[in-house]
Amino acid sequence: MPLAATLAAVLQLLLAATFFVIPVVVWFRGGAAQDAAEAEIRRQGHAPGVLARHGIAFREKPWEFALALTIGVILTVLGALNLAGSPTGRLLSWIVEPLVLIGVGFITAGQVFATAYTRAALARSAEPAARTIDARALIAAAAGGFPVWLRPLVLVRFPLATLGSALVMTLLAL
Repeated sequence: MPLAATLAAVLQLLLAATFFVIPVVVWFRGGAAQDAAEAEIRRQGHAPGVLARHGIAFREKPWEFALALTIGVILTVLGALNLAGSPTGRLLSWIVEPLVLIGVGFITAGQVFATAYTRAALARSAEPAARTIDARALIAAAAGGFPVWLRPLVLVRFPLATLGSALVMTLLAL
């Protein structure tokens, strides 16, 4: 098998791994992160409901969990097909990888730049009190509910989803 196809498959499998690990951790630890965020909001003098009204949540919803695991399965299958040298894997990768680049890249950007996105969402709020929330402190408090290694893994997933997807397409074209 060509080295380029092997490298493409490895990138797909690495990205797939993040779609199994991150959602499982968030599924089990998201409640603690949400509780910490709500405690921080109370400390800042606001009702915790302000988070829900602005779409700020740290718990994984069932559909989000299922979607992440599905993406992980799809990427695992593609990686395995590409490792096996399957032309079907190459063809399906050409269909899926642009979607991963755009869709997953967009979603993971929100996770990488969580403080900036949260700050922007609150700044646009029609509620004057919400615009006074310290987004950095809020995100830091929520992060305390997750294992310390989760944030670096999220930071790794972003380039795997974006640059990695572009590289997979390039490698499979060789």
